[in-house]
This record gives sequence, structure tokens and C-alpha cells, in this order.
Amino acid sequence: MKLARRQAHLCVLVALASGGCATYSARPVSPAAISEAYARRTLDAAAVRQRLAQLAPNAAWDGSTWDRLTLLAAADQFNPSITTTRAHLRSAEALAKAARAGPSITLTLTAEYARNASESSPWLYGATSDVPLDVGAHRAARVSAAEFTSISARYDYAEAVWIVRMTLRRTLAERFLTAREVQIGEELGTVRTRQLTALQVRFDAGETARADLERVRAEAAGDARRLTDAQARLTAAHIALADALGAPLSSVAQMPLTWDGFDAPPPTNPSLVEAMRTEALLSRSDVLRAVAAYDQSEAELHAEVARQSPEVHVGPGYTWERGLVKLPFSIGLVLPPLDLNRNAIAAADARRAEAGLRLEAVIASAQSAIDAALAERFTAEQGLNRVREFELRAARRAAEQAD
Repeated sequence: MKLARRQAHLCVLVALASGGCATYSARPVSPAAISEAYARRTLDAAAVRQRLAQLAPNAAWDGSTWDRLTLLAAADQFNPSITTTRAHLRSAEALAKAARAGPSITLTLTAEYARNASESSPWLYGATSDVPLDVGAHRAARVSAAEFTSISARYDYAEAVWIVRMTLRRTLAERFLTAREVQIGEELGTVRTRQLTALQVRFDAGETARADLERVRAEAAGDARRLTDAQARLTAAHIALADALGAPLSSVAQMPLTWDGFDAPPPTNPSLVEAMRTEALLSRSDVLRAVAAYDQSEAELHAEVARQSPEVHVGPGYTWERGLVKLPFSIGLVLPPLDLNRNAIAAADARRAEAGLRLEAVIASAQSAIDAALAERFTAEQGLNRVREFELRAARRAAEQAD
């Protein structure tokens, strides 16, 4: 009767322990189905509006025209590089959370039957355990390494969003410029047709030389070639925009796009450039990721130093030996390597030094990139002013004379 009661209690404990376990559910993927779903994908305005409310709660959107902010919200929902890095961030955060759980406890159940036992019961039951003491530097180093991995994944996600944002900005500018170039080319083609018709009439009447007619024909051919090139660049801009949004080309070809202030960019304020430069340098995701990598190398070095001390395991147990209850207890030590982990410590120290030098290189590269961007903006402003003050006026006078 006692044996049956103990077995029943053991079954209840096993059932309770397994009741909280997670279950596995298969989720197979089909490349063909993914391809078909991508071909049918459209930019869901409701999903974009929901993401826009998270990015800019005070922004209003009519749902019909698309500007830089709404395009960024759409890309954040559908761009493959952003969704992939966001999934990687969630995985890293889950691993950081799992790192806090610590190592598993080992439980060993034993049973023994003595056929000709002189005691009151021929049975022996026992349970022993192995409990690692997850405390001190061992736990701190493991948790820190996982957290720094999560931080690096967060910066990877930020960099992916920044790259897509800059791609959208450049692509949108290229789309506006090439669309205007195509429009101008088409209007110029109409003018060239009229000019050729008039010169042909004059040539037929003997009022102009063939050289003038052929010159205008060559200019018309050059204009047609430039129009074809502009149309090709416009198509390439649409393709790049679709790629940045993570949507098929058919969903963006006729998308109404807007850019407030595109023709009048704000001038650079020299007094704010230096402050913005410092802020931009310290906010770059590549710099922050390099800092996180250095901190992770610090945590790894700390972990290797901690492995010089023995790892302690305790093993409480329980034994019922033919009517006699015993409570054994053991202490186990996992000793460090024979070299007291000196080689591993030296390797971790070298990795920390390498991470420090890499951080310096990333900061230097970031400073050069910011300086190049400021110089490019300054040159662009000078070019824009020159076009507005001289070339545009000259072009207008030439157009009036041509009319």
C-alpha cells in the first residue's frame, strides 16, 4: 500500500511538472507561396497609419498622398532588411532574458530491490541532485554578454532603418528630378518637331541651307536620346522606391508622392553645424554598436577571469532505504584548467584591445563621413545659388528669344 501511494505521488509530481511545458508546433515555409504573396502585396494604408501613429503621434495623413514620413512608416512595416533586423532584435532580447534563467539542475532518481532483505522492506528509493550555484562573476558575465548582444542587435535595427530612410530620401529626390526632366524632354521634343517642320518648309523654299536643317535634326536626335535616358532613370527610381518599401513595382508606379519644400531647401546655419556634428557623431548606430562590442569584450574578459575560481555545485538528496530515511549532501567543484585559464584570459584581453582599436577606427570614419556630407551640402548650396542667379535667368532669356 505504501509503495503504491509513493508511486502515485511521483506520477502527480511528474504530471504537474510537465503541465507547464511549452508545446512545439511545426510551421513549414514555401518559397513559391512567399513569392506569390510578395507579387500580390499592396501598401496597406491601415497598417501604415497605425505605424505612423507610433512614429509621429501628431502627424496627420489623408491616406492618399505619400511623403517622406509616410513612406518611412510603410518601409518600417514591409522592408525586408528592417523586418529581418527587427526579428533578430527580438531573438537577441529573448536570449538575454533566457540568460538570466541560469544553468539547469540535474535530478537523478534511483531504485533498488533486495531479494532476501532482512529489513522490513526489500526496496530502496533515492533522489540526488546537482545544483550549480549561479552567483557571482560567472552569472554576471553571462548575463552581461547576452545583454550586450541585445544592445548590438538594437543598433543593427537602428542602422537598417537609417539606411532605408536615406535610400527613400535619395530615391524620392531622383524620382522628382527625373520626372521633371522627362516632362521637359517631352515639351522640348514638341518644340523640336515644330522647329524641324518650319526649317523643312524653308529648306524646300530654298531659304535655308541643308546644313542648318541637319544641325537641328542632330540636336533633335540628341534631345530624344536624353529623353530616353531620363525615362530609364525614372523607371530605375521607381524600382529603387519599390525595393526600399518592400513592395512590387506595380504598387508604386502610380503612387502620388509629395515633398514639401523640395524646391526651397533651408539654408545651413553655421552656428548650429558644430553642435549638430557632435550630436550626429555620438548618435550614429555604427559608433554605438562599436561601443557595445567593446563593452561585450569587457564582459567576456571578466568571464574568463572568473573561470580561474572553481565552479561550485551542491547536491542535496533523499534516500529511503528499507524503512530508514537518509538525507545525503555533497559539494562538487569544477576546477579551472591546468594553466589557471591564463591563455583564455590573454585571448580575451587581446579581443578587448582589438575592439578598442575598432572603436577608434569607426569614430574616425564617422567623422570623415560627416565632414564629407557637410562639404557636399555646402557645394550643393553654392551650385543651387549659381543656377538660380545666373543659369536660370539666362535660360529664361534664351527661351523668350527662341519663342
